[in-house]
Amino acid sequence: MGNIVFNVAKGRIAHYASLPATNDAIVVVPLENSGLEADSVLEDYDTLAAILAGASNEQTTVGRKTVTVVTVTVDDTNNRVNIDMGDLSWLTPSGNQIGALVFCYEPDTTGGTDSDLIPLTKQDWVITPEGDEIKATVADFARAT
Repeated sequence: MGNIVFNVAKGRIAHYASLPATNDAIVVVPLENSGLEADSVLEDYDTLAAILAGASNEQTTVGRKTVTVVTVTVDDTNNRVNIDMGDLSWLTPSGNQIGALVFCYEPDTTGGTDSDLIPLTKQDWVITPEGDEIKATVADFARAT
């Protein structure tokens, strides 16, 4: 489950995760472990562009992943909304060590910029890509309570 929910997404994460628009998606951005800012700093950023303008760097050789299937389930028994998606896989990853994955809502996949991407959650994920397939298991992407 996400280590943090970005302040800009609190209260809206279930809406964004339901992918309400025609050309929207969740974009997963790997951040390098070196220079990764503290959660208390990251959660205040309102766009992916703002995150990348800080000390945190995108791990670009691994690359971003686009998620188009997200399951949002209302759980009346536990009084929450559960949000889940499939696992992520990179076949031949390389480059610097990854420290986290940032899941962003992209409102328009046909021409948006990093300034349009709204960060939803950050998952700690420390891994060194060495050319062999790596998988990120996304169990309980987020819960809104």
